[in-house]
Amino acid sequence: MKNQFGIYEKALPPVPWVKKFALAQKYQFDFIELSIDESEVRLARLEWTEKEITEINFLQAKTGVKIRSICFSAQRKYPLGSLDKQIQDYSLQLLEQCIQLAVKLGVRIIQLAGYDVYYEQKTDVTAANFLKNLQKGLAIANRYGVMLALETMDDPFLNTITKYLILKKAVPSPWLAVYPDLGNLSAWCGKNVISELELGLTEIVGLHVKDTIAVTKSSPGKFKKVPFGSGCVDFIKIFQFLKANNYQGSFMLEAWYEDDPDSESALAAAVSFVRQQFTKGGW
Repeated sequence: MKNQFGIYEKALPPVPWVKKFALAQKYQFDFIELSIDESEVRLARLEWTEKEITEINFLQAKTGVKIRSICFSAQRKYPLGSLDKQIQDYSLQLLEQCIQLAVKLGVRIIQLAGYDVYYEQKTDVTAANFLKNLQKGLAIANRYGVMLALETMDDPFLNTITKYLILKKAVPSPWLAVYPDLGNLSAWCGKNVISELELGLTEIVGLHVKDTIAVTKSSPGKFKKVPFGSGCVDFIKIFQFLKANNYQGSFMLEAWYEDDPDSESALAAAVSFVRQQFTKGGW
């Protein structure tokens, strides 16, 4: 498969970076998606020293495994749409730091969570704040030449590609793209997942490969830690569509095995399943 196939950092065991890169190389991943979430440990990565960055870049060169993208979920705690102006400003500060880190690591894409706010009450004002500050963030991204890509989420604010396209009309920028999560998209859209992908095919720069349980009138669905093959995602049908339409973007296996007592076995099983689905889908 010529398309880049990556692994989410949280699907790897909580080991030093040299071992993370070795595992990614062992399972033939092209890249690791770095996590910068709201925890203090991962937020501290925005303050990595030149020495620490050089060590990561050395591992990229040595193994051939790159850090191609950053999952910047820190903005759940410090959202662009917050009603608190100080939090909005801090959110933009963190985003600029993340963009600067991306440049130093050679990262092309920063994946933003499609939430106006997460822990606060959603209102028309939080939605407007999000759009206003996203536009400011895109101006920063433009200066550094780094793509910002919105993920389709487990939240109705931005859970479809249709909603992303409406949003992009409000904040048009060549540095804004969409990074659909196949699990989230399938959970919300059901049988319409293919038409959603078709609608935004030219806007997609990467895809999260994950299973989920569908949202229904009687169920809120489940968006995390659903074992591959036990959810609602029709991987074969989706992969067949993407192959037929000459999709050239990346795929990223998303899972959370850091706390699993046998995380590598869980990773190996997930990799085996997903690669089988690729084969059955014509890749």
